[in-house]
Amino acid sequence: MTINVNAIENVILFGDSLMAGYGLPQEKHLAIVLQNNLNDSGYNVKVIDGSVSGSTSAGGLNRAEWSLSQPDIDLMILGLGANDMLRGISPIETEKNLEKIIQIAKLKNIEIILAGMIAPTTHGFSYKKKFDNIYPILAKKYNLNLIPFLLKGVALNPDFNQDDGIHPNEKGTFVISKTLLLSIVNKIK
Repeated sequence: MTINVNAIENVILFGDSLMAGYGLPQEKHLAIVLQNNLNDSGYNVKVIDGSVSGSTSAGGLNRAEWSLSQPDIDLMILGLGANDMLRGISPIETEKNLEKIIQIAKLKNIEIILAGMIAPTTHGFSYKKKFDNIYPILAKKYNLNLIPFLLKGVALNPDFNQDDGIHPNEKGTFVISKTLLLSIVNKIK
C-alpha cells in the first residue's frame, strides 16, 4: 500500500513505553525526535504522542476510539503488543485487539503503519511462533505497511538501551525514529 507523504500532516504514535519515551527527557521522546527528523527531511508533519507506558493491546483498544477521534489524523503508527508478550497474554487475544484497533482507524480513514514485535522464547517456541505471526498476518489481511520489528538494531544492544535492557535510550530512540521515518518517506511514489 502506498501512502502519500505529501498529504500527511498529522501522525499519531499509538503504542506503549517503547514509543512513549519512558525514562527519557521530554525532548528525547520518540514523537519529538520523529517530528524533528521529518521536518529536517523537508516534511511539514506534526507527530502526536498517543502512546501510554505499560499499555497492552487491550488498553490500546480501550482508548482507540477516543485517541483516534482527534481531528485530522492522517496516519497512525500502531506499535502495541510488547506488554502482551511480556505478560504471556494469548497471541489470539493480542491479534483480536490489534485487529479491532485497525478497524477503528480504517473507519476514520486513517492510514496505518503496523510496527511489529518479536517474542523471545521465554514463553516457549509455540508462543513465539504464534506471537511473531500476528503482525505479518494483519498487515497482509488489511494491506498495511509493516515494520517487521520496531526495535530492529536496538533490541539487545546495550549501547541503545537504558539500564533495564528493555527501553530505548536517546541513541535507541534516534534509531527507531529513523526506522519510522524511512517507513513513511519510502512510500512516496
